[in-house]
Amino acid sequence: MSENATTTAPDATNDADPTASTGSTPSAGRELARRDTGGDRGRTSIADIVVAKIAGIAAREIDGVHDVGGTTERVVGKVREVLPGTTVSATQGINVEVGERQAAVDVSIVAEYGVAIHQLAAAIRRNVISAIEQMTGLEVTEVNVTVHDVNFGDEAEQSGSSRRVE
Repeated sequence: MSENATTTAPDATNDADPTASTGSTPSAGRELARRDTGGDRGRTSIADIVVAKIAGIAAREIDGVHDVGGTTERVVGKVREVLPGTTVSATQGINVEVGERQAAVDVSIVAEYGVAIHQLAAAIRRNVISAIEQMTGLEVTEVNVTVHDVNFGDEAEQSGSSRRVE
């Protein structure tokens, strides 16, 4: 192993920019996150998509989350639901940045009407952080929650059933 490889060991203090010591481009870290777990016995690599799926599932587990994703993502998700052989993406509405030891997550949701949004966001943060840290060992530095809409529950029924003018 070269001298450069030993200076970029996990105990290096360059957490702010994990690509600075390796000379790779910033986009290289977005493809695959690396986490040393076994010293000289090997290396574990965790793809960004894995962290995004964990975050998506954890966000959907919280009561009060009607849907995950912005308007465009939800429309694409609805189209995917009706196509045979496809499923809703677990990463819909989730964006992640994963480094060697840390991850940051952005979650976009539609909340149920009547739910305290600040409490909902806090519950999503707790669940996402817990799931990612337990399953990957990565430290979650932040979870940003964006609420795109509020669902009233009976919107679909009201839009077609009662009209003011006939």
